Amino acid sequence: MAKLSEPLASAIAELEDDKAIELVKQRLDGGTKPLEIVRSLQEGMSEVGSRFEAGDYFLSELILAGEAMKGAMDLLEPHLGGVNQEHRGDVVIGTVHGDVHDLGKNIVVMLLKGAGYNVIDLGVDVPADKFVDAIKEHNAPLVGMSVLLTGCQPAMKDTITAIRNAGLQTKVIIGGNYVDEIVKNNVGADFIGVGASDAVKYANQVFAG
Repeated sequence: MAKLSEPLASAIAELEDDKAIELVKQRLDGGTKPLEIVRSLQEGMSEVGSRFEAGDYFLSELILAGEAMKGAMDLLEPHLGGVNQEHRGDVVIGTVHGDVHDLGKNIVVMLLKGAGYNVIDLGVDVPADKFVDAIKEHNAPLVGMSVLLTGCQPAMKDTITAIRNAGLQTKVIIGGNYVDEIVKNNVGADFIGVGASDAVKYANQVFAG
């Protein structure tokens, strides 16, 4: 297991939720930009995902990490802006069928909301038809799919195929701790999110036309 030098990232990775909350409060009070805090949280969550994949962490640790992340993001959300902005557009997001991981997804949801987008969060273990129905209902130009488990890559590919078979031209961004260009090309996605803020970057591109 990797040792993280960044204290907030380390607190998340080590499941020290009280310490993580205190560090977030200290940084907000000290004037640290919210997105910088999010990047530290993301680093910690990336390590949690790596430990899960390696078999060092199990579902119970994922749940604990998720609770720590939720507490931290509850503090950060009011500082991310966009709460009173007019929505810039609808984005559908969810974790693919067979995967109950929502840690990274929740960060992305918060960032997209902070950037002024209306996010339709479908949750976890989302079947392909639910993605398709939500895209149709909201006429969403962008859909995000999160995955942590390598065994769920076929489900991601099947979902994107179902979207295309439905005649939808919605752009697809995928994210997860092992997602790379090879995975993107294999499943037929348009973008990959290496960091949580990539979702905002690509959303801005898509909605700019």
